[in-house]
Amino acid sequence: MKIPIHRYWTLLHTYLRPLWPQMIVLALLLALKITSRLVNPQIVRAFLDQAMAGAPTSVLLRHGVLFLAIAAVTQVLTIVNVNVSERVAWTATNALRLDLLRHCLGLDMVFHKAHRPGELTERIDTDVDALSNFFSSFAISIIGNGILAVGILILIFGMGWRYGVAFTIYAVIGMVVLVKLADLATPFWTRLHEVQAQFYGFLEEQFTGTEDIRANGAQGYVMRTLARHFQQWLPVNRNASLAGYAGWMTNAALVAAGEMLAYALSGYYFFRGELTIGEAYMMGSYMGLLFGQIADIRWQVNDLQHAEAGIGRIQQLFDLRSRLVDGTAGPLPAGALAVAFEDVSFAYDDRVEMPAVAADAAVPISAGEPAASAVAPAAGNGNDHVLRRLSFEVAPGQVLGLLGRTGSGKTTLARLLLRLYDPTEGQIRLGDRALTGAAIADLRRRVTLVTQEVQLFQASVRDNLTLFNPAISDAAIEQTLARLGLGDWLRALPEGLDTELASDGGGLSAGQAQLLAFARAFLADPDVIILDEASSRLDPATEQLIERAVDLLLADRTGIVIAHRLNTVQRADRILILEDGCIREFGDRLALAADPGSHFTHLLQTGMQDVLA
Repeated sequence: MKIPIHRYWTLLHTYLRPLWPQMIVLALLLALKITSRLVNPQIVRAFLDQAMAGAPTSVLLRHGVLFLAIAAVTQVLTIVNVNVSERVAWTATNALRLDLLRHCLGLDMVFHKAHRPGELTERIDTDVDALSNFFSSFAISIIGNGILAVGILILIFGMGWRYGVAFTIYAVIGMVVLVKLADLATPFWTRLHEVQAQFYGFLEEQFTGTEDIRANGAQGYVMRTLARHFQQWLPVNRNASLAGYAGWMTNAALVAAGEMLAYALSGYYFFRGELTIGEAYMMGSYMGLLFGQIADIRWQVNDLQHAEAGIGRIQQLFDLRSRLVDGTAGPLPAGALAVAFEDVSFAYDDRVEMPAVAADAAVPISAGEPAASAVAPAAGNGNDHVLRRLSFEVAPGQVLGLLGRTGSGKTTLARLLLRLYDPTEGQIRLGDRALTGAAIADLRRRVTLVTQEVQLFQASVRDNLTLFNPAISDAAIEQTLARLGLGDWLRALPEGLDTELASDGGGLSAGQAQLLAFARAFLADPDVIILDEASSRLDPATEQLIERAVDLLLADRTGIVIAHRLNTVQRADRILILEDGCIREFGDRLALAADPGSHFTHLLQTGMQDVLA
């Protein structure tokens, strides 16, 4: 993977432009360091030559004090430089992490099904972390070291053109060799980042499923798979390390050879009387300093190898586009909304291809202007359809009872209505608007889903209920919890709404967690509510607590209730029964119940729980 220069520039410009005051400070610090490092050998030269000439002690002391003062100032400048550069690095990389996270959250479910959370964590954190030095000091250090190297060569040319030519040729050879090594090492670092992402994705998956793994005795499988990951990681890590060591060893050899050249030249011309002892020292000192800069540049090149691998993988993420194109037809109508499916078919297509980063791509790295989609639209074939040619309508304010066996397509229908996916064929309408014409953010505000799987966060009760929306007042939260019968539970918490909940729901019963999910729906105040088996985990006593609340939640709203149990669809106005992705029966609930030949009547007679399980 070869990243074009303009991508580096765009990345630096995007994330360092807001930090221009700190960058000016870094540039000034660098200029002062360069000056001090060029001046000190001159002071030592003068000290040695004057000492050999028998200069007074006071003169020598002044040179010594000046040398120590400049050395002390250089150390202070180094400390300040490290502090400022670390701040720049953290600020820039955190801004990039935020942009990457925002971009990934905006991608569709096809992407998230194909990439495990641990893998994405590695991509967003470790890949970006590899750019830390690139942001904080790469450009300034490369420029600074280059200026210092040029300054050294100018001073050496001032001592004699022969010295300058010899040192210049050697420095150019060293730089060419190091740059070539960098190009050879980059693919190894890219592959290492990929293997690390796969490993952390596997690890996250196993930690998430610890309970099931232990309960089913799958520890052996996990350990064997872990060993295979390590076996895959070892040769990749070894190759990347060897590539890095090759550059380091080459640099060490160049520095050693350069020092030998400096001592040989300075010694030879000193004994010929063409150099003073001070000038001989200064030549050796400048040669060591020159190749010290080559060593620094070599480490910068090493960091660039890591940065190039990270930039390529980050660009791949930014280049991915959601298959869901945001609508531009304006806000949805106010109030309860009609829901209509018009000849809708759907098939899952979980193929996600990471786009290659083309060397001649004209699109810069940017969270705001990524490349065009590299993911083809879903196009399942007829045999893979989960839903087939669904057509039905629910009037505003009506409640639809959605029934069907496991795998019949009930949850998929809810996902389509939330626009987590788009239909393969046909159209869904919400109110008088095609679903694809509505802005996704507006749609998600107007339609809310409550499921039996409640995702909690390592955050306060307040944040778990409002989903971090500061516009919802504490009074509204307390009123909602009281309505759901959780007022006593809230008052018993040690810090009230500020009490922190665990992400695994520790300390909460399944019923309490489900009631918190209902509280979220109340606080969101949607116009269409989808209850997906939302009361299936509740015991009878807890279920009674929410029956009245559900009636209030569905009042003046359009509702879709997905259920197995009979009592959960008694409030439904219409019934839709799915079978193998097709509509088996649809109609008014009372009319279907009065029809002895309807499938709904059969379910009522035989017991829905047994028939639909």
